[in-house]
Amino acid sequence: MKTSRSRSRRAAVAVALGSVLALTATACGDDGSGSGDKGSEGSGKGRIVFWDNNGGVRTDVWKQIIADFEKANPDVDVEYVGIASTEYQSKVDTAIQGGGLPDVGGVGAAMLAGFSAQDALEPLDGRLAKSSLNGLLNKDMLTSLKAAGGRDGRLYSVPTSANNGVLYYRTDLFQKAGLQAPTTWDAFFTAAEKLTNAGRNEFGYTIRGGAGSIAQALDAMYGQSGITSFWNGDRTTVNDPANVAALEKYAGLYKKATPAADVNNDFTKMVAQWDSGTIGMLNHNLGSYQDHVKAFGAAKFRGIPQPTRPDGKRVQVSNPVDGLGLFKSSRNKEAAWKFIEFAASRAENSKFNESAGQVPANTQAAQDPWVQKSEPTKLAAAALSDGSTTIVQLPYYLPDWNTISKADNEPNFQKVLLGKMSAKKFLDTLAEQLNEAQAEWKRQG
Repeated sequence: MKTSRSRSRRAAVAVALGSVLALTATACGDDGSGSGDKGSEGSGKGRIVFWDNNGGVRTDVWKQIIADFEKANPDVDVEYVGIASTEYQSKVDTAIQGGGLPDVGGVGAAMLAGFSAQDALEPLDGRLAKSSLNGLLNKDMLTSLKAAGGRDGRLYSVPTSANNGVLYYRTDLFQKAGLQAPTTWDAFFTAAEKLTNAGRNEFGYTIRGGAGSIAQALDAMYGQSGITSFWNGDRTTVNDPANVAALEKYAGLYKKATPAADVNNDFTKMVAQWDSGTIGMLNHNLGSYQDHVKAFGAAKFRGIPQPTRPDGKRVQVSNPVDGLGLFKSSRNKEAAWKFIEFAASRAENSKFNESAGQVPANTQAAQDPWVQKSEPTKLAAAALSDGSTTIVQLPYYLPDWNTISKADNEPNFQKVLLGKMSAKKFLDTLAEQLNEAQAEWKRQG
């Protein structure tokens, strides 16, 4: 099965890249370098097209930012195109092959590898070095995007935000039970046990067993084990004995300190369940904060960064960082870069992230009053910038990453929760697939 999957993926990549080269040679004229349409700097004036990778959800705030930009730059017009997040990657891939890419688009960590592998994005290191933004963007977010961009270590997207992981807990339930805040893993597991009374439908924790479960499980594993790198040479650390022990402990919460329904819950069902019941703790991200405020009021819960180890260190896996990319085929790169700079400036990045409820990439924006008033965002921003947290970079650059971390292994994680597969078997299987994907990626380089 592995060989078949690898061969089919290689064939698909070959066809896609072949189509890119054929189409760009026909439509744009190949310069012989094999890099396709290189676009041009343009005049810095006129029209540019911006594709929003979360259209509908972020449309209003982007239209505000565009209005601000056009007021400050009256010689540039920005055409906004909102595309649903579920459709965005396929639409960009189609445009790479057939033409019609925008000048600027949302380019997050999870999709960077695919776009940069097709030579669709402009490297931004040189532009950033000369920009007023230089030195003002969160270093961990920059590192995450550089790591996700591929083997050359270059920057292909300017970070705008991170939707950091949060441990939400019910302060009223903790106080009633005389429990300390779950700021350490020991306190977390103690609370999960003591807040559980299944007969009264009370549980200490809700675990994500449905779609999106793997990243959350990895976060809990590395957070407990303290292992700070996803790779040891070209072999993954996911099945390190310390990670196996950590997953056994984490998965062991299922049905002992969690509802049985958790085995099938994606984030939507998990969040709704926490907001409607008497569950002590929930791992999600900043995006659900307002849902919890509506459900409980701000006084009955808190959102804090992941727990720390006994030595006081916090380790967490990288959360997908969002950003803005400049497409190489743009005929007006100067104006497009002006727009990226403007959107990532303090005022506009603050405006965007206040609306989105996420951590600003601009370190000055991260100090703005709204961040300080929203405790989960304030604590998340601090954890990402004050040196208290070590980030384990997930291998978004692997073309097989999404398949391995979702379709291939989410069903297996459910088997772990149900006691039908051991944590070691699950992680050994995951490691084998990751090591194969890493070796293939190296061979193609």
